[in-house]
Amino acid sequence: MGKIINKEDIAHIAKLAELEYSDAEIDKITSQLDKIINHVAKIGQADTSNVISTSHVLELSNVYREDKARESLSREESLKNAPLEDGGGFKVPKID
Repeated sequence: MGKIINKEDIAHIAKLAELEYSDAEIDKITSQLDKIINHVAKIGQADTSNVISTSHVLELSNVYREDKARESLSREESLKNAPLEDGGGFKVPKID
């Protein structure tokens, strides 16, 4: 495969991301990213004609538990480890 990405592409992406690179860094990044993209393109050429499509690697059925009503914690029990309490509720720092 040939070059997929060039220095101008990298410079444009860097500008969009508000990154500053030297010419040497752009050359290095261009070379490295081009190798990565070419490798990923090779993976896409793998023969998968005999592979059955799946939506998940495991066969899953309903994994959710049945929703049953049950006793909840009392107010005192839920607040016993609260660092601060105010009026029967958790007191947290104000967010500006």
